[in-house]
Amino acid sequence: MIKFALDMVERKLILASGSPRRNELLRLLGIPFNKRPADIDERKFGSESPRQYVERMALEKGQTLEVLTDELVLSADTIVDLEGLVLGKPVDLEDAKWILKLMRGKTHRVHTALSLHNGEEDTIAGEVCLTLVKMRNYSDEEIDAYLARNDYRDKAGGYAIQDGQFHPVEQVEGCYANVMGLPLCHVYRLLKKAGVSMDVEIADLCQRYNDINCEVFPSILNEQKNENNF
Repeated sequence: MIKFALDMVERKLILASGSPRRNELLRLLGIPFNKRPADIDERKFGSESPRQYVERMALEKGQTLEVLTDELVLSADTIVDLEGLVLGKPVDLEDAKWILKLMRGKTHRVHTALSLHNGEEDTIAGEVCLTLVKMRNYSDEEIDAYLARNDYRDKAGGYAIQDGQFHPVEQVEGCYANVMGLPLCHVYRLLKKAGVSMDVEIADLCQRYNDINCEVFPSILNEQKNENNF
């Protein structure tokens, strides 16, 4: 159970995802939650922009679940946007190899959309986080070695930014945790707006957990803007 800051009423937080990475990151907030993965049709509409698509996915993941009056359901979706081409999770080994070769040495955008369904008020709030990611010029041999470990599965773009062996990323501009699938400062802000009481310095925890130096968290937590614009 979690408590609301204003009335201290107890609520249950539900994460509509089975992602181990989102599970690990959400635990940094220090509040209890349960997982209830959503199963939806993730096909993209031809007319959708990458942002429209990721927002719809996050929204539908929350809407497909029954939200009880004492629950908050957090759903999220992450996509890789390479010059307008949406790259989701690889369907197989060959698809993963094709995606990684396509992104090699290039800069892409990572969009993560968040949706928070409040069962008591029957309301939905959302946010979108954008990060620019430049991939390094890794070799075909490095791709093959990485794919042999099967770590590409269930990852947008087929890679994990935190992978210490493959080390696919050369530079990040924006939220690092966003590339992992859950922009923590945005989640923190969204839950705060919903009245959830949290006694945690989330920016410090995120930086220590990921061993990074983040420059964008002040603008996010101070609500100077709703997403990183590049």
